Amino acid sequence: MTDTPENPANDGAQMAFDGRMSYGDYLKIDQILTAQSPISAAHDELLFIIQHQTSELWMRLALHEMDAIRRKIAEDAPREAFKMLARVSRIFEQLNSAWDVLRTMTPADYTTFRVALGQSSGFQSWQYRLIEFAVGNRNAAMLAPHAHRADITAKLEAELARPTLYDEALRLLARQGLPVPGHVLTRDLRQPWAQDDAVQAVWETVYRDPQAHWQAYELAEKLVDFEDYFRRWRFNHVTTVERVIGFKRGTGGTSGVAYLRRMLEVQLFPELWALRTGL
Repeated sequence: MTDTPENPANDGAQMAFDGRMSYGDYLKIDQILTAQSPISAAHDELLFIIQHQTSELWMRLALHEMDAIRRKIAEDAPREAFKMLARVSRIFEQLNSAWDVLRTMTPADYTTFRVALGQSSGFQSWQYRLIEFAVGNRNAAMLAPHAHRADITAKLEAELARPTLYDEALRLLARQGLPVPGHVLTRDLRQPWAQDDAVQAVWETVYRDPQAHWQAYELAEKLVDFEDYFRRWRFNHVTTVERVIGFKRGTGGTSGVAYLRRMLEVQLFPELWALRTGL
């Protein structure tokens, strides 16, 4: 007995797309799949390109969410922001998983095309820079790698003028009647966050009586969740780089692993971590 192959059309599936919107049309699949242009004959260069391109797509989504999160918090709608914060954490979980794929590339594999990269480096990712600026790691010196692009510099400058995620969280706490110090609410937004004992005391008030400050407590834990995944992303980055190139300088001129290890020391929401010791 010969089975007759199933015809999806019999189940109502659309099969004709002349002049109609298809999956490939909607997602611009042709443009996406022709955006990989290896410039060497090395087998692993395609892996390297796709890993970084997909990471940039996830970062685009993270920025989309981060923009909405801050708007919702500023509008006193933190519960709507909580779902988005959870989504950003999951996005960084995806970014972490990408390192697992890249680590299948050995040092010998990478050397077959590294010279083709020239001075290009993930250090120059303007979307990553926007994410860092959005969550509080602000350093105006990092505008320099993007000075050749006025449009990108404008995006980064606009971000430096906007309250960070942590700033918006603390402004929300102040509106809820918690004693956030005035110098924090009026600080120079272009500057990186500096740990503040008075801010830690405010968060300790929240953590000592979560039921009385449930929204603030939930917001704090969502921020910690995000930074947890963000730290893992940084750690996986430095581990992958050390595994592939050891302690060579990065293609973009940084000290490579040494530079990335210094970045591991940066805390985005230091008071939320420090308060745990004293509870």
